[in-house]
Amino acid sequence: MERFGSLVKVKEDEPGPSGEKHAPAIEAPDRVSPGEKFQVRIIVGREVPHPNTVEHHIKWIQVFVREEGRPPVHAVTVDLGPVVGEPDAAITLKLERSATIHALAYCNLHGVWESSKRIEVA
Repeated sequence: MERFGSLVKVKEDEPGPSGEKHAPAIEAPDRVSPGEKFQVRIIVGREVPHPNTVEHHIKWIQVFVREEGRPPVHAVTVDLGPVVGEPDAAITLKLERSATIHALAYCNLHGVWESSKRIEVA
């Protein structure tokens, strides 16, 4: 049986412009204090602009957070309309434990792409 996870791509799957314009970039601090609010920004096409047409666009961005010793938590979904909705989203998070942030982005032509970033809580 094929698993959906095997369909998710990362930047390294397609080096060069395709991976650079599809993999979501995560901007967040490397270290935060427990309970401290901080900003996370997810940008698709930061390195190479992604088209934003009806025929080819990023439809949604999702963010999941997996704190150490806990199951992943869905933090946000941003649903984007083609042409007017830019794939650039900012959210505020707070952590009690070190965690990995996973960002997913769906391109209507090239599927689901993932990136992750580790954040230490100290």
